[in-house]
Amino acid sequence: MHAIVVKEPGGTDQMVWQEVPMPVARAGEVLIRTTAAGVNRADLLQRQGYYPPPPGASDLMGLECSGVVEALGPGVTAHAVGDPVVALLPGGGYAEYVRAAANECVAPPAGFDLAIAGGIMETAATVVSNFDTVRLARGETVLIHGGAGGVGSFAIQYARALGCRVLVTAGSSDKREYCVGLGANAAIDYHADWWDEVRTATGGHGADVILDVIGAAYLGHNVDVLADDGRLVIIGMQKGVRGELHIGKLLSKRGTVTATSLRTRPHDQKAAICAAVAERVWPLYEDGSITPPATTVLPLAEAARAHELLDSGDSRGKIVLLA
Repeated sequence: MHAIVVKEPGGTDQMVWQEVPMPVARAGEVLIRTTAAGVNRADLLQRQGYYPPPPGASDLMGLECSGVVEALGPGVTAHAVGDPVVALLPGGGYAEYVRAAANECVAPPAGFDLAIAGGIMETAATVVSNFDTVRLARGETVLIHGGAGGVGSFAIQYARALGCRVLVTAGSSDKREYCVGLGANAAIDYHADWWDEVRTATGGHGADVILDVIGAAYLGHNVDVLADDGRLVIIGMQKGVRGELHIGKLLSKRGTVTATSLRTRPHDQKAAICAAVAERVWPLYEDGSITPPATTVLPLAEAARAHELLDSGDSRGKIVLLA
C-alpha cells in the first residue's frame, strides 16, 4: 500500500507518498480500507516533530478516517467485513489502509458521504468530551476561539443544539459571517480587542465556558472574560505553550482552567467517547440539526498541499484527504 511518510521532522517538503508495509489487524482491531482521512492541526505538529504518537501507535500521521472494514482481528464481533465505518485513531490515517481499535470505530451517520465522514469523528469527539469535562449546561454562554475551523464549525452547532448562547472569535469578515451562518450569536474579530467585545456582548457577565485552541497567548485575556464559576478548557497551543496565569483573578471568580488531549487518553475512555458521539451527535446530523462543515477535499497523495492550506489560515471548516 501507499502512505504519506515524513522523512524527517520539518516542513511539507519532508512529506512523501511512498510504498509502506500493509498493517495487520491485531486482537481487538479492524483493518480499514481508507476512503478519506481528516486533516487536523495536530498533524502539522507531528510533521514538525512536536507531537509524537503514543507508544504502539502507527508513526504515520492521521487521527481520523472513514472507510470500509477490510479484515477483522481476533476477537472482533461488533463489525463485519464490508461495513462502512468512521474511526478515531492514534495515528496512521494518511494511508490506503489503517488498523484501528474496533471499539473506536462506529458506523457513520445514515446517508453520510464517506468522503465527508472522514473529517467528522475527531472534531466531534474533541468537542463532546471537552464540553462534558467542563459540564456545559443549557442556558450558559460559551466562547469558542477559532470558530471557523474544523473544531469551531462543529462546536458552534453542537453548543446551540445543547441550548447555549455562542460567541466566537475569527479573523476575516467572511469567516465571521460563516460562523454566524452556523448559529453563532456573535462573531468577534480576533485582530481587535476581542476581550472587550466579549464583555460587551455578555453585558459584563463573561463566558461560562471557553473552548480555546490558541493556548498561551490568550491565557490572560481568557481568565479576564471568564464569568464567575467559569471554566476554561485549553485544547490547543497554536500561539505558545507558556503563559502567565493571574491566580488572584482566577480565585476571585472561582474559575477553573483545564487542559486536555484526546490522542493520549486510554483506549477505554476513547471508546466511551466514540460511543457517546454515535449516540448523541449522529442523530443531530441525521435530522439536520447539525450540518457538515465546509469541506475541502484533496487527494491523499497531495497531503503536503493540505498542510500548507491549513497552516495558511485561509481554509474554513475541514480539510479531508481522499484515498
